[in-house]
Amino acid sequence: MKVVFMGTPEFAVPSLRQVATSGHEVLAVITNPDRPSGRGRRTSAPPVKGAALELGLQVLQPTSLDANDVADELASLDADLFVVVAFSILPRRLLAIPRLGSVNLHPSLLPAYRGAAPIVWALFNGETETGVTTFLLSPRVDAGDVLLQERVAIEPEETAGELEARLREIGASLVVASLDGLDKGGLTPSPQRGAKGASRAPKLGREDGRLDWRLSTENLRNRVRGANPVPGAFTEWAGGVLKVHRARRAEGGFRTEPGTVLFAGAKEGGLVVATSDGALQLLEVQPAGSPRMEAAAFVRGHRIEVGMVLGAPADASGG
Repeated sequence: MKVVFMGTPEFAVPSLRQVATSGHEVLAVITNPDRPSGRGRRTSAPPVKGAALELGLQVLQPTSLDANDVADELASLDADLFVVVAFSILPRRLLAIPRLGSVNLHPSLLPAYRGAAPIVWALFNGETETGVTTFLLSPRVDAGDVLLQERVAIEPEETAGELEARLREIGASLVVASLDGLDKGGLTPSPQRGAKGASRAPKLGREDGRLDWRLSTENLRNRVRGANPVPGAFTEWAGGVLKVHRARRAEGGFRTEPGTVLFAGAKEGGLVVATSDGALQLLEVQPAGSPRMEAAAFVRGHRIEVGMVLGAPADASGG
């Protein structure tokens, strides 16, 4: 089968590598243009471009998918199928080009968690299971007919970054299985279930990582897991913004103002902060302008004391 692969971030790299070595012919790889990144704002290539060049594949980096020359060039490739993994929404004119349509990989069990951030929202909501889905693209986002699905258990302490690393490998194998099935004619697309099973996973912003200490301990723990690494969980303290990379439920019954520091240990225990129904132990944090560190190391080097209230204005403290 002749395919055009479309993708940009690291999530798409395993799929590209597996498709390219599966026996199917990759005619070209479409990815985003090189962009400035990092503190130095140096121009860097998307991960998919680097992988494609290593594989000796033709790379195209259009600045807009709506341009006439993009549609003309893709049509000239005469692909049987487009394979789309973590890429832009395709205009209708591009969806009409390949003979067999376009296969997309989505890291959820569709129709659950349609949208830009399914992994993060699954963790935010405390899901214990997710998965990957391949489906045929349609004009409606993440609503096309399903090809294959694989269920994946979420580990209790797993972060979004860790789960994504697993799902991109599992998903890559599912993409190849989908291409094989379509090529042999033994795979029949199935319409997605109705609205009953559908849920949304909208794009994230910085505020989605804010820790609201009025929530339950489990809700806050899931917020930390889901926001790691992006957008990053955070709270305010007297020294500014404090990022929270890892946390766990603290044992014991605590009833005080949510956000109050209950324990600040420079040797062990780290930081324990009151929630609406108990307490959360912060394990790994990062104050502004500093690297991430164990909470005990943070306590040793910064003025943070029992009774302070996190998430409050910089001059606020409790007693």
